[in-house]
Amino acid sequence: MEVTRIFDLLDRYKENFIKDDALVTKRDGGWVKFSTEQYIRNSYLISYGLLAMGIKEGDKVITVTNNRPEWNFLDMGINMAGNIHVPVFTSLSESEYKHVLDHSDAKVVFISDKKLYEKISPIAASVKNGLDVYTFDVVEGAKSWEEVLALGEKEESNFKDTVENIKKKAKPEDCATIIYTSGTTGTSKGVMLSHNSLIRNFIAATEIFQLSSGDKFMSILPLCHVGGRMGNYQNQYSGSSIYYAESMATIAVNMREIQPDGFDTVPRILEKIYDTVISKGKKLSGVKKKIFFWAVKLGLKYKPPGESSWFYRKKLGLADKLIFVKWRDALGGKVRIAGCGGASLQPRLERIFWAAGIKIMNMYGLTETSPIITINRQEKPLLKLGTVGALIDGVEVKIAEDGEILCKGHNIMMGYYKDPDLTASAIDSEGWFHTGDIGKLEEDRYLCITDRKKEIFKLSNGKFVAPQPIENRLKESLYIDQLMVVGENEKFASAIISLNISYINEWFESMGKTAPDQDSIIDQPEVIKAIGDDVKRLNSELSEPERILRFKLVSDEWTPASGELSPTLKLRRKFIAEKYNTLLEQIYPSKTGS
Repeated sequence: MEVTRIFDLLDRYKENFIKDDALVTKRDGGWVKFSTEQYIRNSYLISYGLLAMGIKEGDKVITVTNNRPEWNFLDMGINMAGNIHVPVFTSLSESEYKHVLDHSDAKVVFISDKKLYEKISPIAASVKNGLDVYTFDVVEGAKSWEEVLALGEKEESNFKDTVENIKKKAKPEDCATIIYTSGTTGTSKGVMLSHNSLIRNFIAATEIFQLSSGDKFMSILPLCHVGGRMGNYQNQYSGSSIYYAESMATIAVNMREIQPDGFDTVPRILEKIYDTVISKGKKLSGVKKKIFFWAVKLGLKYKPPGESSWFYRKKLGLADKLIFVKWRDALGGKVRIAGCGGASLQPRLERIFWAAGIKIMNMYGLTETSPIITINRQEKPLLKLGTVGALIDGVEVKIAEDGEILCKGHNIMMGYYKDPDLTASAIDSEGWFHTGDIGKLEEDRYLCITDRKKEIFKLSNGKFVAPQPIENRLKESLYIDQLMVVGENEKFASAIISLNISYINEWFESMGKTAPDQDSIIDQPEVIKAIGDDVKRLNSELSEPERILRFKLVSDEWTPASGELSPTLKLRRKFIAEKYNTLLEQIYPSKTGS
């Protein structure tokens, strides 16, 4: 059947994908399956329950939760009741939650666990007329989401026809969701997306990923993230079984348990996987170590069939049997494809994962574009590694005179909620959405992203520096976890570098030395020299304005919880600059701001 509204996926399930593991989550040490029938039934009960509670068509319903099947029950139920789903990250500050709860005009909030309940329920009680809060986990003193299910079952006969009438009159161009952008600067904005924008995006992805009802997909990205949501819908459209990772820390373990065929990711996760594999390779010795790094070197030169020689492919086949099969085994043994977006992907990572038999579908887009604008394909002619691929059908791109990427098509948002002026500043009179990213088209087909327009800075000599490419190159160092390149209005570029503590500890132990404690690690001569050598190597490949002439080390881990990263793992540059202002003053003693 044709899917034109999000909830049409349920009818497609009913017609094509009757299975016992439509949605699967891990609880109390075991994987808990929800069948097609349970998914559909719970979704309808939610819709009846919401209406019985007095939630009206057009009202907003917020969810703040980890990835779990209940998110989907709410998502479908909310839409079938004619409400608008507002999914929110679990890692926001209290002030950010207050902004979203207040600005969205929400009527009710569903929360996953006790910790979030204790943080959000006082905020929900303080905004406007106060919001009811329901939890998925059992939390003493809190209302349970199962109360809504029970109410829906009780009132089914009274609201069944109402839901069917709401569904019939729902249009593809109606607003299905408001997603608040995580924002690396300023207050988050409510992006309104229609059923049509989301659906045409995930159908395009379905055709590219080519997963089937017999496949398993590991859902890693938060479902409140537009990329994670697109992957979630895409797999429902394909009929693939969706398994939700417990957390970022358990990804590898979960993969070995369920043996997925595909997963969704951001570059940061691939970096972690790669760094873990390489650190294990460094512990090998003799012939095993030589073979391991021979395979890695070969993989870093990977080119797809048609671009590589028969001799290279023959060597790669040997490397696969000796080394890369073990990489796949570490991720369950069956994984063959992964969708990647949200930030800039290092070309070396893309190539080596492809060499290892895991096709990374690098894509580009924003929350405002539902999200895909371009995506690489599995084969020629729409595949070019090192780029973010070619356009999906129905979407146009052009490069403005200043290099900014402009986009037009069915994927563009309806606008920013309650902010027509901001909408007008983002979408011009000709309908082009201004992405804020700088890029170029290769061969008039493949898009390359070079940096964020707002992140490019000018040195005091008038030369411009794009920090992202430099940061990505320097993050290839195993000693570095994260970094931020700085230098606006200064004579030269510098960097604040967050160390990879776990790898450095292993490195010290491999040298027969005691690993330093976290507070003193930044002062260790061996660490400073190792970072300095990596910076020096990179500088030799950069133009003079781009070279990192000074750097400061920090032992803090940068995370969304501590504020240095957004929920989608992008650098929050203003926050980092303010946090390490003392270090910046040491780098630039006479600085007026950097």
